[in-house]
Amino acid sequence: MNGDLTLHLLATPGAVPLARHAVREHLGCHTAELCVSELLTNALTHLGEGTPVTLRVTGRAARTRVELTDPEPHARPVRRHPADGDESGRGLALLDALAVQWGVIQGPGSKTVWCELELDPGHSRHGRVALITGG
Repeated sequence: MNGDLTLHLLATPGAVPLARHAVREHLGCHTAELCVSELLTNALTHLGEGTPVTLRVTGRAARTRVELTDPEPHARPVRRHPADGDESGRGLALLDALAVQWGVIQGPGSKTVWCELELDPGHSRHGRVALITGG
């Protein structure tokens, strides 16, 4: 990975594929793409369309950090336990399954939801999903 990636976006349905594409071009890690999708979708769903957010992807070698900062410090994400028939509520469970660790940093006028990802032992550009799916 060459340097860090920072994107200033509005939380909109179109921002999700835009951010995924930027992460794919920058890092090539499918796991990071999925985490970006979940973080942006959560912001869109819980904070509303048009909320300004900042996406940062940082890291070196086998460890990558993905952060999404928004201007709503009191709207903290909560991991739900949806029933089998529920159509939503699995985003943070997916983040928890894909990330080495994740959390929330609350500031005076913002919050940042972050996760750390570990690339596979061969430092492939496909991340942990390659290990799960065989891809």
